[in-house]
Amino acid sequence: MRSRFSLEGQIAIVTGAASGLGEAIALGLGEAGVHVVCADTQTELNGNVASRIDRATAVTTDVTDADSLRSLVAKAATLTGSIDILVTCAGIGGRAPAVDYPHDLWERVMDVNLTGTFRTCQEVGRRMISQPSGGSIVTIASIGGLVAFPGSAGYQASKGAVVQLTRSLAVEWALHGVRVNSVAPGHIATAIVQRQWEKEPELKEYFLSRTPMGRLGKPEDVIGPVLFLASPAAAMVTGHVLTVDGGFIAQ
Repeated sequence: MRSRFSLEGQIAIVTGAASGLGEAIALGLGEAGVHVVCADTQTELNGNVASRIDRATAVTTDVTDADSLRSLVAKAATLTGSIDILVTCAGIGGRAPAVDYPHDLWERVMDVNLTGTFRTCQEVGRRMISQPSGGSIVTIASIGGLVAFPGSAGYQASKGAVVQLTRSLAVEWALHGVRVNSVAPGHIATAIVQRQWEKEPELKEYFLSRTPMGRLGKPEDVIGPVLFLASPAAAMVTGHVLTVDGGFIAQ
């Protein structure tokens, strides 16, 4: 039974690893015996996360830059020749009323959250397709890609697109042994979200009052779902979106 959940000795790339969900997931994979390639634009913070993992490599990476992604994949592949897991955590928020949503903010959110996710999956997917062992990709979407709430039109549109991208890649790459799933967190108390709560205390109350479990999520709540989807225990699971939201969208 333990072997079904084991990730020992595998190689994983985690984008957005320097903070928030990416940091928690990178550390969780490390605890599971994975060699984690931590990828982020924030070189120092990214290196700090990697230094807390037994087997890790830090690679400064910009998911909006094709050359940067190619370099990331090449470096990861030198470790053992294969890449077993990809978790795409790189993403940004972007709150503004829809009627005033700045065009440059819309473009930036789409470039990082959607195009960056696709380009990362594309580069790693090429490698996984060529491997006899295939691989597992876990995208990080959001309940904002499944249900709506006020003030985040760009973010929600980008995450809804990530959900559909996940399904599309899952169907296209299934016969190549590459599974593609998504985790859709609810409102998680990352540092960025907590700073937003200081600006909009009503935002925290909005989500808290609508969460059946009576609490908001912590970054570590997302680790287990990611590990499951990446593991052999989920061998027949692809194209799935796993919500981690305390029951928010079950209502």
